[in-house]
Amino acid sequence: MLARTRRWIRTHPKLAATIVAASAFVALNAVAFLHARAMTHFTGGGERTRKPEALSPGEKLRALFTGVHVPRPTNEATPASCGLPFETLRFPSTGGVELEAWRIPREGSRGRVLLFHGYAASKSSLVSVARELHDLGYETVLVDFRGSGGSSGSVTTLGVLEADDVASAVQRTGTEAPILYGLSMGSAAILRAVHVHALAPRSIIIECPFGRMLDTVEARFALMGLPSFPGANLLVFWGGVQLGFDGFAHEPVADARSVRCPTLLLQGEADPTITLAQCRDIFANLAGPKTLETFPGAGHGSILAFQPNGWRLAVRHFLTER
Repeated sequence: MLARTRRWIRTHPKLAATIVAASAFVALNAVAFLHARAMTHFTGGGERTRKPEALSPGEKLRALFTGVHVPRPTNEATPASCGLPFETLRFPSTGGVELEAWRIPREGSRGRVLLFHGYAASKSSLVSVARELHDLGYETVLVDFRGSGGSSGSVTTLGVLEADDVASAVQRTGTEAPILYGLSMGSAAILRAVHVHALAPRSIIIECPFGRMLDTVEARFALMGLPSFPGANLLVFWGGVQLGFDGFAHEPVADARSVRCPTLLLQGEADPTITLAQCRDIFANLAGPKTLETFPGAGHGSILAFQPNGWRLAVRHFLTER
């Protein structure tokens, strides 16, 4: 059998090469389809696959072929863990989704800040930020995006439909001219919400926003030590097909042109997924008064966790000045 196959390949080299190429193309698309689904559809439990930069070579190889495992984010703490009283709110968003939020009141409040978390996280990840804002005199509302924490669903769209959640939170909590705070995907959702829903916040604070969906997927390939083309493009394509939108058109850097309110942009200089160049592109597009603060040594995530004093100084100054 093997000998006959070899003879056939020798007598039909072009057809054999075409079959091999077509098979490789189909296999690559199948892997991309499965990876896109794994990254956007949370599972029921288990341990989350570690960040790409933390994986061993063997783990990277296994993740490449079997996909990542992202359990549905849960709330691991409440504002009570920081000594703050709170009430739980529930309200609808688009697509039949119900969102859950925590409202932390503040006597003599200077305003209300709505907080939005990052990818594969929940509102409990923002409790420490809410504590700081409470100390600065602000009432806060911490919102679970669709698919996370106490909200319904099990799918994330990396900021696309989450922009609807931002708009719903502003509308359903009756917040006039709120301050919006976002972390990573939450920042992208805020920028899109301002652009798509014509929100007019009092001001916004965004940390480590990605410029384009393709950028952030390409960064994951780089951290895995793999060439980004065509894998990243296929992931974005199939993710968009599965979720019903054009992933290549998801560009917070372009949405930033609609932002005319005062904006504070915070970025870690050691962020492995968002480059300073991408950050500065977003900053350049912001149309209103704006401040950019970068932090040497800080990675991807809340700057408060990396450099608390620097975060406090930047946020306090921005809120006082604006």
